[in-house]
Amino acid sequence: MTRILVVYASDYGNTKKMAEVIAAGVETVPGAEPVLRAAETVSAEDLLTSDGIIFGSPVHMGSMDWRIKKLIDSLCGGMWMKNSLVGKVGAVFATGSGHGHAGSGAELTLLSMLNNFAELGMVIVPLPKSTPGYAQSGLQWGAWSQSADENLKPIGLSDAGLVAARHHGANVARVAEALKGKTLFAG
Repeated sequence: MTRILVVYASDYGNTKKMAEVIAAGVETVPGAEPVLRAAETVSAEDLLTSDGIIFGSPVHMGSMDWRIKKLIDSLCGGMWMKNSLVGKVGAVFATGSGHGHAGSGAELTLLSMLNNFAELGMVIVPLPKSTPGYAQSGLQWGAWSQSADENLKPIGLSDAGLVAARHHGANVARVAEALKGKTLFAG
C-alpha cells in the first residue's frame, strides 16, 4: 500500500475541505491510501511512514499558516539532519481570498512550502497545466482555490479548484506508487 499523508491547517474549513478532496483523489489510485491529518496532530511517525506528503495551507499574509510552519520547524529540521525524507514525494495546495484574483499570496504560500520540501530532498510533484480545473484554479506549484471575493466575503471553494485538487491528489499518489522502494539519491 502506498501511503499518502495529506496535512492541512484550516481557519474556516476551506483548506480542510480541499484536503478531503485531495485525499479522495489519492483513493482513486489502486493501492494508494490517504491519511488525512490536521497539522497540529502530525507526528514524526506519520511523516516517516508515508511515501508521499501533501501540505495544504490557507494564505496568511502571503505565506503559509503558522501551524504548517510550526510542523516544519519542530519535526522536519531533525529529519533534514538525518536525510529521513530524501526521495519521498511532496506536493502542496492552498486556499486564499480574492484580492488580485490570485489568492492574495497563494503562489508565495505554495512556494514557501515547496522550498521546505526541496530542502528535505523530496521529489516535488507540480500541477501540470493540463490538469482539469487548472485554467481557473491552478498554479504550476500546486492546486489552489479562491475562498473569498475581492471584498473578503466568503464564497466557498470553486468547482474548478476542487476538480484540480482531486486530480492533484491522484497525480501525487501515482508518482509515489511509481517511486516506492526505489533508491533515488546516493549518499
